[in-house]
Amino acid sequence: MAVSTDSQTGQLAWLDTSRLVENALLTASWLFLSINFLALSMVRGDASPQHWLPLVIWSVCALAAKLLLDCCLPVRDRLLFPLSMLLSGWGITLVDRLLPAFGDRQAAWLVLATVGMLTVALFPQPLRWLRQYRYLTLVIGLLLLVGTIVLGTNPSGQVGAPELWLGFGSVFFQPSEALKIILVAFLSSYLAQHYPTLRARQLRGIARGFSFSPRIIGPTLLMWGLSIVILIWQRDLGTAVLFFVVFLILLYIASGSRVVALGGAILIALAAVIAYDQFSVVRLRVDIWLNPWPEADGRAFQIVQSLMAFAAGGIGGQGIAQGSPFFIPVAHSDFAFASLAEEWGFLGVMTALACLAALVTRGLAIAVRQTGHPFRALLAVGLSSLISIQSLLIIGGVLKLLPLTGVTLPFISYGGSSLLASFVIIGLLLRLSAPD
Repeated sequence: MAVSTDSQTGQLAWLDTSRLVENALLTASWLFLSINFLALSMVRGDASPQHWLPLVIWSVCALAAKLLLDCCLPVRDRLLFPLSMLLSGWGITLVDRLLPAFGDRQAAWLVLATVGMLTVALFPQPLRWLRQYRYLTLVIGLLLLVGTIVLGTNPSGQVGAPELWLGFGSVFFQPSEALKIILVAFLSSYLAQHYPTLRARQLRGIARGFSFSPRIIGPTLLMWGLSIVILIWQRDLGTAVLFFVVFLILLYIASGSRVVALGGAILIALAAVIAYDQFSVVRLRVDIWLNPWPEADGRAFQIVQSLMAFAAGGIGGQGIAQGSPFFIPVAHSDFAFASLAEEWGFLGVMTALACLAALVTRGLAIAVRQTGHPFRALLAVGLSSLISIQSLLIIGGVLKLLPLTGVTLPFISYGGSSLLASFVIIGLLLRLSAPD
C-alpha cells in the first residue's frame, strides 16, 4: 500500500510540475508577443484597438484551449500546446508586421485551427476513424488531389503560377495540407496491420542477407507514383519530396529493412534527375541553389535577398519593424524564416529552431511510449516527421543549404490551411499522449 501511495504522490507531483511549466510557457509567450506588438505600434504610431486585435484573438484562443484541455484532457504532454501557441503567435506578429491585413486573416485562421486541434484532441473517435476507415480517408484524399489538378487555382492570379488551391468565394485552402495528414494516417494503419508479417519477414531476410516483400514494394511504388503525379501536374516539388520522405521513414520503422531506405533513396534520386531534365521550375531552383550570384538581380534575386537578411540580422536582430524583409519576395510565406532572422537575429532563429525541435522530440517520445500499439506509434512518428521534414526543407531552402521547395514553415508562415493542418497534428499528438 505504501508503494502505491508513493507512486500516486509522485504522479501528482509530476502533474503539478508539468502544469506549472505549461502555465509559465504560455505566460512567457503572451509577454513576448505583447512586447512585440507594443513595439510595432510605437513604430507605426498606431494605438488603435484594431492594431491589437490579432493579439487579443491569440490570447482568447490560448486561454480557452488551455481551460478546455485541463478540464477534458488533464493527463497529456504539456509542452506541445504552449510551444505551438508561441510559434503561431510569433508567426501572426511577423505577418502583421509585413502585411497587416494578412495578419488579421492569420489570426482568424488561428481560431479555426484551435477548434480543429481541440476537436481531435478531446475526443478519441478521430483516432479510431483514421484506423478503421483508412481506405475511405485515402479515397477522400485522392479526390482532393484530383480536384486540385482539375479545378485548382492560385489566389495571387499570377499567370503561370502553380495552381495548388481550391477556393470558395474569397476563401482558399490548399488540399495538400489535409492530404499529408490523411496519407500518414493511412500508411500508419496499413503498416500497423501488416507489422507482425513485415517484422517476421525481415528477420528471415536478415538470415538470408536480404529482404523483399510485396507488402513493402507495393506501397513504395504507390507513394513514389503519387509523388511524381504531384510533381508533374502541380509542379509542387516540396509536397512531393515531403510525402515520399515521410513515407520512407514510416516504412523503415515498420519493416526495419535497410533495403527500403536504399531503394527509396534511389527512387528519389531518379525522380530528381528526371525532374531536373523535364521541368524548368525544378531546373531553375537547382541552378540558383548551386550558384545564385551571377543572377543576383534576376532569377536568383529571392534567395540572395534571403541570405542578406540573415546577414543583416546579426546576433540580436534589427528589431521588429526595423529591418527590410519586405525586399524579399513572398517574405510573409515561403521566406518567413528569413524575415524572422533579420528582425530577431540569431537569438530568434535559435529560439524558433529549439521550439520546432522540442515539438518533434515530444512527438517521438510519445511514439516510444506506445508499447504494443503499432498504429499509435507509427502515427506519432509520421506526424512528428511531417513537422520536422517540412521545417528542414524550407529552412534549408532559405539558407541555400537545399534547393527551394516552396513549402511553408509550420506555425510561422502565412497560410490558413497550413496553420490548420499544423494544429490538427498537435491535436492528434495530444490525443496520443493521453492514456487510452
